[in-house]
Amino acid sequence: MSNNIKTLSALSLILLTVGSVGNVRNLPAIALLGESLPFLFSFAIIFFLVPITLLAAELSTTWPGKGGIYSWSKYVFGKKIGFLTIWFQWIGNIIWFPGILSFAAASIGYLISPEFANNKLFIMSVIIVIFWGTTIVNFYGMKFSAHLNNFCTLAGLFLPIALIIGIGIAWFFSDNAIQLHFTKQNFFPDFHNSEMLIALSGMIMSFCGIEIATIHSDEVKNPHRSFPIALSMATLILALFLICGAFSIAIILPPHQMNILAGIMQTFQIFLSTYNLIWAMPAIAILLVLGCIGSVNNWIIAPIKGLSIAASETKHLKHFAKSNQHNAPHVLLIYQAIIVTLLMFVFIALPSVNASYWLLTNLALQLFMLMYILLFAAGIRARFKHPTIQRSFTIPGKNIGMMIIGTLGIIGALLTFAIGFVPPSDIQNGGIFRYEIILLLCLAFTILPPFFIHKKAKEEPENEILKVIETS
Repeated sequence: MSNNIKTLSALSLILLTVGSVGNVRNLPAIALLGESLPFLFSFAIIFFLVPITLLAAELSTTWPGKGGIYSWSKYVFGKKIGFLTIWFQWIGNIIWFPGILSFAAASIGYLISPEFANNKLFIMSVIIVIFWGTTIVNFYGMKFSAHLNNFCTLAGLFLPIALIIGIGIAWFFSDNAIQLHFTKQNFFPDFHNSEMLIALSGMIMSFCGIEIATIHSDEVKNPHRSFPIALSMATLILALFLICGAFSIAIILPPHQMNILAGIMQTFQIFLSTYNLIWAMPAIAILLVLGCIGSVNNWIIAPIKGLSIAASETKHLKHFAKSNQHNAPHVLLIYQAIIVTLLMFVFIALPSVNASYWLLTNLALQLFMLMYILLFAAGIRARFKHPTIQRSFTIPGKNIGMMIIGTLGIIGALLTFAIGFVPPSDIQNGGIFRYEIILLLCLAFTILPPFFIHKKAKEEPENEILKVIETS
């Protein structure tokens, strides 16, 4: 039993999940779907959002102890696969950080001058400053970090989303030109168009991380009840944010003018210029940057918390599990910041900022998909390997229901992974061959370390795992 004080309610979990997963940066990419948005949104719901939400609800109430996805995978497949699962989440987030922060940097740059949104040196400098700043904040523990997070979530997520949806509604009911024109022919997407694939990837990326709150399960009041409620409500809120925000951008900004990094700022500029409110642009840019800082601040510590637990259970990795006087895993935080800084060389290797942004975002998405494949496999196997363990929430349909949900999720994850090898046609990436070689090398470089780390590690005996399960 944990001695931690249970401080997180279902409402706290909802706000934590929405604040961590919700972000406006993917909206321009999703808006490229245009009239096909309802069709592909339905696809994302069926093959990703519903499966991962149901799976997280079941696994988090089956094993509500600390560790989150590391614990779920470990109890089913053993410590090595458990470590691989949390590794994919952690390394995926490390690669995701420059992507989301390049959006913040582009927003700042666009405000100074549109040319700065594509200036590599400017983008790299802003990313490094913001990331090291938020890392230092997390050295002082969760309590200090939470104050920054709450402020950024309210000011940098809820307010910008409300403004984006609001200007979309105002634009729709005005005499201004509407960029969307629904017909029977354009309802179904043209999958020969790479922009459709970009948009689908952006939509899936917007839902990645639904399971983030489960890492704090040892601090949750009544986790067996709180997690299913929080996950379902957070999913509904995020889905509404996503589809309404993307539609708002799509009806205002012509697809051929859309910049996947600066699309939000472009939309606001068009709207505010139309109504002589351009003076509000600096405030909009500040809000968007705050939203990015809040999202990064959430994700800086969450995967590291799971990785720290995994490291503490592996003899030759205990050094990485060390914490400071504020109970912050400072060793892993420092290593993480160094790796993110080194990733800035991607901006030099590729010919444009947009190309670098897409490669990093896409690589992170592929690593997340590998993590989700392991989680869906763990959910299916757990039903047969541990049929008698108490489950406060179960996916409807018994084992068949789990098989269906797990299979849908794996299919969706595999398709999303495969889409990553198709580079956007309108982004300078040095050619498809160069792009795919770089992507494959990056995948190999990020996937192989766990296998070397655990090459000599002893697997935890099965009876010890069962002991943990029985006492959870």
